[in-house]
Amino acid sequence: MPAPVKSPSLQVDDLRFTIQRSARRKTMQITVERGGDLVLCAPPEVDEATLRTFALEKRFWIYTKLAEKDRLQRLVPRKEFVGGEGFLYLGRSHRLKLVEEQDVPLKLTGGRFCLATDALPAARDHFIRWYSTHAKAWLSSRVADYRSRMEVAPAGVKVQDLGYRWGSCGKGDWLYFHWKAILLPARIAEYVVVHEIAHLHEPHHTPGFWLRVERAMPDYAQRKAWLAEHGIDVEGI
Repeated sequence: MPAPVKSPSLQVDDLRFTIQRSARRKTMQITVERGGDLVLCAPPEVDEATLRTFALEKRFWIYTKLAEKDRLQRLVPRKEFVGGEGFLYLGRSHRLKLVEEQDVPLKLTGGRFCLATDALPAARDHFIRWYSTHAKAWLSSRVADYRSRMEVAPAGVKVQDLGYRWGSCGKGDWLYFHWKAILLPARIAEYVVVHEIAHLHEPHHTPGFWLRVERAMPDYAQRKAWLAEHGIDVEGI
């Protein structure tokens, strides 16, 4: 049985890239994979010297992304679902209150999350369901606010677990958001919305992409910086 063919690689200082070439690609792009692997995509005709120069120009961005990955992969303490424990919603922490009886397993009322004691065995599922439902309503409202000014017509909003991503622009112009986006402060979650809407025009983070974001949200840089610094601190469930 023949040995598998390995993808070509490129070593640039302490960074090692897997090279992927495609005739359909017109520009170079670097991707930091979930596990921290680096992939450099390029058209077939680009020579190694050009690839190396491009990688060197992107070093600061790469180191920043790798640092984010390291922080994201740290263990986040899981919730214990005990009375008085804090749970985020739009950036504010609400204490948990255990109640003997109520009409639904979980609700937010009087500034507290109230969880029925008989719902404790499935508490995490109830919280994720609650967050997902409220995230879809809140995020859909923000998308509606921006769709006309950003000249887009998204197919709709879907909320699910996106791993380490806050949002994604999917096939058919669907906008996907992590249910945890609703834990962020409102102005930061709104930046996530604008970011993904801009991807309906520009699939990559080109200068044109950031210009669209800035037109819709002039202070996006401050919100983006907050998300990069503090977003990873959003509590686990």
